[in-house]
Amino acid sequence: MNSMESDSKVRVAVVGLGKMGLLHASLLSAMPEVKLCAVCDKSKLILRISKKIFRDVQVVDDLQKLAGLNIDAVHVTTPIPSHHPIARMLYSQRIAGNLFVEKTLATNYNGAKELCSLAEDFGGVNMVGYMKRFSVTFRKAKDLLDKHVLGEVESFEAYAFSSDFSDVRQGSQVAGARGGVLEDLGSHVLDVALWFFGDLQIGSAKLESLISSGSEDTASFDVKGSGGVEGHFDMSWCKRDYRMPEFGLVIHGSNGVMNVDDDGLRLEVSKGQSGKWYRHDLGDSVRFLLGGPEYSREDEYFIKSVLGKTNAEPSFLTASKVDYVIEQVRRKAGGK
Repeated sequence: MNSMESDSKVRVAVVGLGKMGLLHASLLSAMPEVKLCAVCDKSKLILRISKKIFRDVQVVDDLQKLAGLNIDAVHVTTPIPSHHPIARMLYSQRIAGNLFVEKTLATNYNGAKELCSLAEDFGGVNMVGYMKRFSVTFRKAKDLLDKHVLGEVESFEAYAFSSDFSDVRQGSQVAGARGGVLEDLGSHVLDVALWFFGDLQIGSAKLESLISSGSEDTASFDVKGSGGVEGHFDMSWCKRDYRMPEFGLVIHGSNGVMNVDDDGLRLEVSKGQSGKWYRHDLGDSVRFLLGGPEYSREDEYFIKSVLGKTNAEPSFLTASKVDYVIEQVRRKAGGK
């Protein structure tokens, strides 16, 4: 008998106990619909700490040890380069049929396509952690765009900035573990743009290495979307005065302009009612707050989808489009 049928709870394991893993494990353990059954990490220190934090939870150092625990769903919250091999193993070993993978799905489009194929063959619910889709401000923007309050969307500017590496010494390899600014920081605003505007084709593109040779620290590129919409992206994790990461879009339409970021939304239109909304105006509350309301909402949504056996968004297929755009930006920037 399926474990969810026997006790009405989703039995979940979390793989990777860095910042994101601890965040998701804590949120999941607070959900009455969830039984956090296991956590997995290679670090002996982290495992020792985890045994003290998570009581009555299996703490293991190898994916294979999750087999036989009757797991319904797994959260993969390891560094980006390991997402593809871990998800592939979880499927091949039939450890769980429902997977949540932190962004990005893979480090290249081929890897993302393979995981999409495996997910389709295996069945179950699959989802990638682009939590900006669960932000009340970006959801409000999406609703207004769907209602065509801007008229025909003509152009947009999108940005993703942080000061994470603004004071890192030259030659440091510290940023390497996080891949590059496109995957780590920029993928969030890329996903939002794909959500808002549909598929995007890359025009000119530029990547810069500021920290060390080969590092990917800033990105700027132009895109074209369906209906003739044109866009421009700017991304950097070396921007000063951005202690917290900031994501936003300025969207121009035939009827006005919309500015949306993490904190609020401003709408200025020539026909209709202009307005301004902040997070607190939009019901930005959750049952259990940790690390931002978006994380709680996306975990609750994933678990609800698993219980209801319904598709979740962004699915692996949807998220693979972000990996495709990233790959095209790199090719354009490299002159290919």
